[in-house]
Amino acid sequence: MLEHLLPQLFNGLILGAFYAVVALGLSLIMNLTGTINMAHGSFLTLAGYLAFALVTRGTSFWFALLVAPLLTVAVGIIVERTLMRPLYGREPFYSLLLTFGLSLVAEEVYRLIWGANGVPFSPPPSLAGTAQLGFMTFPSYRLFIALALIVVIVALTLFLTHTRFGLRLRAAVLDSEMIAALGTNTQILYMINFGIGILLAGIAGVLAAGLLGLSPTSGNALLMPAFVCVIIGGMGSLFGSIAGGVLVGVAISLTTLYIPAASEVAMYILMAIVLLVRPRGLFGEEGIFG
Repeated sequence: MLEHLLPQLFNGLILGAFYAVVALGLSLIMNLTGTINMAHGSFLTLAGYLAFALVTRGTSFWFALLVAPLLTVAVGIIVERTLMRPLYGREPFYSLLLTFGLSLVAEEVYRLIWGANGVPFSPPPSLAGTAQLGFMTFPSYRLFIALALIVVIVALTLFLTHTRFGLRLRAAVLDSEMIAALGTNTQILYMINFGIGILLAGIAGVLAAGLLGLSPTSGNALLMPAFVCVIIGGMGSLFGSIAGGVLVGVAISLTTLYIPAASEVAMYILMAIVLLVRPRGLFGEEGIFG
């Protein structure tokens, strides 16, 4: 039993890290601007396709992992400046409708460019083998993903807690009017905050493409669990998004091991239990979205 449980738990932690990184991007955007980005999954998919396009043109996987998320950020900032910016300060319902429409348009664009079927995107040969962890053998690419996602989460935490700009972002979440009165250009804050959220989605999208495959709707497979992570962790709490991601990943993984038929609903059952005990989520902050 233990030889099956440990690999499954490890898979759950990696899956949870994926969800946590995507949820962090969603949470950053929602906390500061009050907008609900239903197109977040489309940005994940875009990053994966851009990485695929770079690799098929002869670049290395490592170059694609670096450049594809940055190109996705450039697209995201254009969307933020032209479409999202007019909706700041309005009801979240408007941004939800806009970004939902954007996600549908993006899917059709991906189908027109890369086809309706999935495209092959494999990890580099150096990560194609397995690694011996002592208590189990595990695919090298998944170990790399785990390390990369941990680095991303730690880097984001350090940025938000130990840099002047990160502190301004956190302060703007609490009181954007006061930050503006003190002379900070809040529009620049919104733009960079949105870009950071898309950067997280882009990194997750490239890593997920080599693990889960790449198709026009592949990013949506990570979007709904990421929203659930945000709700479980609590609106306004970035740490809550991380905790929610780990809980959801482990719950899905263990349910897949013991009750496979219930694996798809495990995260929703977990969310219901958490909300019954704590309606604002585990670490939710009062005042976010009312």
